[in-house]
Amino acid sequence: MSIAILGLGNMGKGLAKRLAGKTDIVFGAHDMANATTFAGLLPGHIKVGDYRDAAKISDVIVLALPYAAALEEARNNREFDGKIIVDMTNPINAEGSLAVGHTTSAAEEIQKAAPRAKVVKAFNTIFAGVFDAPPSATAGVPVFVAGDDEKAVEVVAALARTAGFASEVVGDLSQARLLEPLGMLNIRLGYGVGKGTGIAPAWLTIG
Repeated sequence: MSIAILGLGNMGKGLAKRLAGKTDIVFGAHDMANATTFAGLLPGHIKVGDYRDAAKISDVIVLALPYAAALEEARNNREFDGKIIVDMTNPINAEGSLAVGHTTSAAEEIQKAAPRAKVVKAFNTIFAGVFDAPPSATAGVPVFVAGDDEKAVEVVAALARTAGFASEVVGDLSQARLLEPLGMLNIRLGYGVGKGTGIAPAWLTIG
């Protein structure tokens, strides 16, 4: 299985470091030189291309982009058709709050923009810095997964485990309306309350 990571900000690079050498990876980037340099630092053979070429040769496409850019790419990249699309965005506006929520979600809007794709929400409650922790420290950290296509959800849940996390399937894509506010709460705790970016939400079973 080949994974395209579109965008090499902190989230894209963090996920790439966790997956490198474990699965085939293609970087989709605007800055080819930077992407090629980063690829050379990781184990395994990593291909580099523009967003369209990376999507074309991959089975799973990770949107490691800001929400507005991810939505625009979903509208315009016809190579998304038939592919599993992992939406890890939190739709934050200029005021630092959710741009959409409660009656829709970033994931659902991306699905509308790419109706022939299989969009799955995942990784939006993980800070980029958590990827730098040893996998042994994150084995119990849940990646919440939501999507309408059962097989696509299974693939993304397995991808989360390959990346060194636990997976928690929470339902269909509309459950992203819950996951995105949860991501915002994590951001609030990390930055607004000062807990830092080494945190992640999880549920405990009592009794």
